Amino acid sequence: MKATTGASAAVTAVARKRGANGGRRRRGKPTPPEVIALWSEYKATGSRRLRNRLMEMYLPLVRQTAERLYRKLPNSVDLEDLKSAGVFGLRDAIEGFDLERGVKFETYCTTRIRGAILDELRAVDWVPRLVRTKANKLSKAQQQLETLLGRQPTDGELAEALGMNLGELEAMVREANAVTMVSLSEAWPGSEEDEHALRKVDMLCDRREPEPMARIERKDLLEAATRLLNEKERLIVLLYYFEEMTMREIGLTLGLSESRVCQLHSRIMRRLRKHLGPARLDLLG
Repeated sequence: MKATTGASAAVTAVARKRGANGGRRRRGKPTPPEVIALWSEYKATGSRRLRNRLMEMYLPLVRQTAERLYRKLPNSVDLEDLKSAGVFGLRDAIEGFDLERGVKFETYCTTRIRGAILDELRAVDWVPRLVRTKANKLSKAQQQLETLLGRQPTDGELAEALGMNLGELEAMVREANAVTMVSLSEAWPGSEEDEHALRKVDMLCDRREPEPMARIERKDLLEAATRLLNEKERLIVLLYYFEEMTMREIGLTLGLSESRVCQLHSRIMRRLRKHLGPARLDLLG
């Protein structure tokens, strides 16, 4: 009992010493008298003008808090949105601050700003909280096993650590993958510094359009094939396949009837099929 009492006394003495040595650091710079006067006048009158002056004074705290949180968030989150939410937190902190408690406003305010930003993030989060919790639990288990094993854990090891079977783990992974959101307006990796940087949306494949290389190869093949034709036949092919004109339009252009153009086109196709061999499917398909 005496040893315990002695240890407690020693801890108390150290704590007091730290408090005496570190008190000035925690208090920081004293609040200027004009700021104290501004606070007193605002609390006495509730003036919106004075509240706005206080908001302007403490606005850097919003920026600092928002930027600190932003560094841990995905790129799809906009920093300006965080700052806007933080401004509302600052306003509520100023209106709710009690001068009589002797607490530094900066400490109280930072907590309120952070809370307002987190509330806004939760409000706009499209993922249910249960799914988000599962994703965090899965990520934490993976990190712990990687640290322990020095390698990526197997599915069996991860399932055992989470206390579930492989089927339950697979379902959990599927749900966890749903929390990832990608902004298609982001710059494509490697082109961020380019003035005309490509966005991710610019790199999406358009399934409705033919493959560019296939179009180029078909065009080259068709141009090579037209060398087998005379001038009028070559012109019909170019107008029909490259300019996408109808038989009637080609006839009007060449001074021929539509039926004559059709006859010439059929004769051209027979000649090309004969000379192109296996490549005719790519050309005439």
